[in-house]
Amino acid sequence: MTAATAGTRDEVRFAFGANWSRFVACVDGRRIEAAQASLVEMMGSADAIRGRTFLDAGSGSGLFSLAAARIGAARVHSFDYDADSVATTAEIKRRFEPQNAAWTVERGDILDREYVAGLGKWDVVYSWGVLHHTGGMWEAIANACDLVAERGTLFIAIYNDQGWKTRLWRRIKRFYSASVLGRMAVLAAFVPWWALRGAVSDLRHLRNPLRRYRDYGSQRGMSVLHDWIDWMGGYPFEAASPEAIVRCVTERGFSLRNVATTAGAGCNQFVFDR
Repeated sequence: MTAATAGTRDEVRFAFGANWSRFVACVDGRRIEAAQASLVEMMGSADAIRGRTFLDAGSGSGLFSLAAARIGAARVHSFDYDADSVATTAEIKRRFEPQNAAWTVERGDILDREYVAGLGKWDVVYSWGVLHHTGGMWEAIANACDLVAERGTLFIAIYNDQGWKTRLWRRIKRFYSASVLGRMAVLAAFVPWWALRGAVSDLRHLRNPLRRYRDYGSQRGMSVLHDWIDWMGGYPFEAASPEAIVRCVTERGFSLRNVATTAGAGCNQFVFDR
């Protein structure tokens, strides 16, 4: 899960960028390599990125813009609606790719049609865990599709629709994001519960309970604590079934190349070719 890219009419909004700015201190070679590996796995090969232009729509921490640059993208452009996410991405670039003039970072809104039109076309448009946080998910997906060049690729990840659970979590997330009291209440309720539930499951299966936290960075290079906070507070919040996403994107002239779905509350991942 990354930071969001666009605004919403609801004044309540989670501070996506503030969360990812705290993640920067965790970024190291191991996490960068894990991020690269996850990109290559879903895209099919490093050649699907190497030598191609790469647009990171909703860059959040900037980790996957960095991964694309390290894989060898010909050009990387990162944008995010959240100013703190933009600053975090710029800091990641400063720390790890300071001389890379082919990587640019700016503030932008995926729901701003004029801004989107000015970005041109890209070989790879990447938006992981972002478009469902804009307050206008279907419009955001359509705009992302418009950014993909002929014979280009769209890689998006969208929260799985779980029906009543999704509707309940939308209320929880808004409550978290609306006030300090809401944030404290949700953190106090869910962090101990998730930690206890994980420990019980691990002990039942004779696993070291600490291993899930130690090894978490091998999954896309992310941090369990920052992902938990992003999940609890990630508002605006929308979700969709895999079938709905595939239908929406294929109707715009794409074909599905790869998909990774979840039965739970996580993101379904999709790679489409134009």
